[in-house]
Amino acid sequence: MSFDLRMVARVVGGSYVDHGIADHTACEGLARVGDYVVVASAEFATLVTGSVADLDERFAQGSEAAAVTARAVFVTDEDTPRLRKTLAAHGMSAVLGATLAGEALHWRLAAMLADDRAASDRLVAAGTRVLTQVARRGGATAAMAELAHRIDGWAVLLDAHGQLIASAGAGRLHLDDAKAVALGTPVRVRHPGLQTHQVGSDLDFTGYLVVASRSSATGRIRDLASQAAALFDLVLRTRNPSLTEHLGREALVDILEAGGQAAAALVGRWGVRERALTGFVLGARTRTVDLERLVERWLDELGAEYLFVADPGRVRGFLPEQLVGDLVARVAGFAQPGANTLHLGVGAPAPVDALGRSAVQARQAFDAALDAGQAVQRYAELPTVDFVLDAISGEQRTQLGGILDELRDERGAHGELLQALHVFLAEHGAHRASAARLGVHRQTLVSRIHRVEELTGLSMSRPDDRAAAWLALRALGEEL
Repeated sequence: MSFDLRMVARVVGGSYVDHGIADHTACEGLARVGDYVVVASAEFATLVTGSVADLDERFAQGSEAAAVTARAVFVTDEDTPRLRKTLAAHGMSAVLGATLAGEALHWRLAAMLADDRAASDRLVAAGTRVLTQVARRGGATAAMAELAHRIDGWAVLLDAHGQLIASAGAGRLHLDDAKAVALGTPVRVRHPGLQTHQVGSDLDFTGYLVVASRSSATGRIRDLASQAAALFDLVLRTRNPSLTEHLGREALVDILEAGGQAAAALVGRWGVRERALTGFVLGARTRTVDLERLVERWLDELGAEYLFVADPGRVRGFLPEQLVGDLVARVAGFAQPGANTLHLGVGAPAPVDALGRSAVQARQAFDAALDAGQAVQRYAELPTVDFVLDAISGEQRTQLGGILDELRDERGAHGELLQALHVFLAEHGAHRASAARLGVHRQTLVSRIHRVEELTGLSMSRPDDRAAAWLALRALGEEL
C-alpha cells in the first residue's frame, strides 16, 4: 500500500507524533477508538478516530485495552499539551491538529483508504493479467522475470523439495535465503522482509514462491505474489499425465525395450530423430519424492521427449546420449532435507531398434547404485562382475540364476528368502545392518539365512558360495 502515515498527516493538514510507529508505515484499516479491539498486523498501522474523552475512557478500561489501543494511530483535530502527555505516557502515535473534525474527519479517512485499496487492486489485477500472458508465451521462467520487475526486487520459485525451478533478479545469497525461509531451516537469513507463498494446496503441494522487494508497498506485493503463486501452480501442472497418457507411455517403453523395426518406427512417429538412445533408471529409497513429476520437469528443461514410464519406486526410460550428462548433474545435485539422495543407473548407448540391452544395463547400474548408496552409476563403470554377466549368454544366465530356484514359493515367485539373501550379501554379511534394512529382528534374519543354506546347499561362511550366490542374484536382476 502507498497510503502511509506521512500521507495521512499531509492530507488532513495535521502533524505526526511518533511514539514507536514510523511515519512511513502503511495504513491498512480504520476504526473508531471505542471499537478497536484487535491489532490486525504489526506491519501496518490502523487509524482510529474519536474524541479525547473516548480515548481516555479506553485507557481507563485496564492494561489490556490500553495496550491494544496504543498500537493504533489516533487522528484528531485537537492538539493540547494534556493530549500529548497522555499519548507519550501510553506510547501511542497520533496525527494531531487535523483541519477536519468528528464525522467529517472519519469519513475523509475512510474515503482515502477505499481509494488506495481500489488503486492497489487495479494494479494487482493488471499485473496478474500480464503475468498470465507472459506465462502462456514463455512459461515459468518468463513469468518470474516479469514478477521481479513488477515488484522491483527478486523472486525465487522452488519445488516441494526446495530445489530451484526458476529465479529472477536473485543472487547466490538470495537463493540460499529463499531456500532457508521456505523450508524453515534454522539459519541466519541475510535478507529481511522476505515473503513466502505456498504454490499448490496443502493436499497437493507443488512448491514455494519467495519474493523480496525494495518497495514499501508491502500489501500490493503480497497480493500480486499470491496471485503469481496460483499461476505457477497451474503452469507447473500443465504436463500432469492422465492415466491414459501414462498407459500410453508404458506401452511405448515396452515396445522400445522389445526392439526391432516396430521400435524404430515408433520412435520416429514419437518425434525423436536420434538413431541411438541411452537407457536410464531413477529411483529413491523414500516415497516423499515425486519421481514422475521430477523427471517430467527435468525433461522439459532439457527439451527432451517423454520416453519414460513410472514404476513403483522408480522411473525407467531412454534419453539422447548428449543429454545424459545434464540428467546426471541434476541427480547429483539433488538434495532433500531428511531424505536420501536419488539413485540413477545409466546404460550404454544403443540403436533405437535394439534398446533392450541398454535398458537391462541401466537396471543393473541402478541396482549397483542402490546397493552402494551412490547417486549415479554408469554401466560402463560397473565392477568386473557386471562385465562377466554381460559376457555370458541368456541361457547361461538362466542356468546361473537357477542356483536359487529352490527359494521360489509354490507359485514360482521369489519372496522373503531371496530378499533376505540379497540384503545380507549387499551388507557384507553384517547381521545387525541387514536386519535393520529389512525391518526384522536379527534372529529372524539368522533363521532366514539358515533356511537359504538348507534349500540351496550353499554356505554363507564359504567365500566361493557367497560369490556364487551373488552372481546368481545379479543374473536374476530383472526379477529382483
